Amino acid sequence: MTSEKNLYTKAVHVRATWTRRFNKVLFASEHKNAGFPTIDINVKPGRAHLTMKTTTTFDYVYKHHYNEADWFMKADDDTYDFVENLRYFLSSQNASEPVYFGYKYMHQMKQGYNGGGPGYVVSREALRRFAAREKGLCDDDFGPEDIKFGRCLEMLGVKNGNTRDSLDRRRFHIIPVILSHRLLEHWKGWRPSLLQKLDWLSTYTISLHKLEPYQMYAIEYLVYHLKTYGTTRSFEKERTPTRRN
Repeated sequence: MTSEKNLYTKAVHVRATWTRRFNKVLFASEHKNAGFPTIDINVKPGRAHLTMKTTTTFDYVYKHHYNEADWFMKADDDTYDFVENLRYFLSSQNASEPVYFGYKYMHQMKQGYNGGGPGYVVSREALRRFAAREKGLCDDDFGPEDIKFGRCLEMLGVKNGNTRDSLDRRRFHIIPVILSHRLLEHWKGWRPSLLQKLDWLSTYTISLHKLEPYQMYAIEYLVYHLKTYGTTRSFEKERTPTRRN
């Protein structure tokens, strides 16, 4: 999910980093942009219309791409996903069941809802039920998109699944946790034992939210390119630099 004004300040960096590891990636903006490209959903711009933007995009995905995947993820243009960890988590889940996963807030409705920022993943059956909803159901606009979408899925019998690991640690995060000073801003009382308090972060974290583009590239380097000598099975032999005369 992005917008016309964010295409070349945010979305372009998402496209260059973690989304390359998905099977298929679609960028949903207010209007179709063939040059980027973005898909044609034609909704009004602005945060007030995120609900309609989300529901319209899921309808588009069902119509054009339903048979191409088992799971469908919605994420924002300031989100970073570790796709390998997402695949690992979903490998033990059943896409034929009506379920969706994300950062769960336990209020507003009986089973809670998943926050829109870190993104959420819907199964094939959940998407099918959503697309087959009665006319007028869940099609209103305005208000908090994630709450409205979660309430819609609950009415359709879609379960809000558990994404915590075996140690009850979160896999989806609403902030970029240890990558930003925001951690200390939100939990100043953690000092000086900050690292001892990070046991609520799952080793197999899936999603981080509210990242700047430079942080996305930093993750790309640290996770997918950086090697530490002696800790990897195969270490690239450094090439002797060519001497210049």
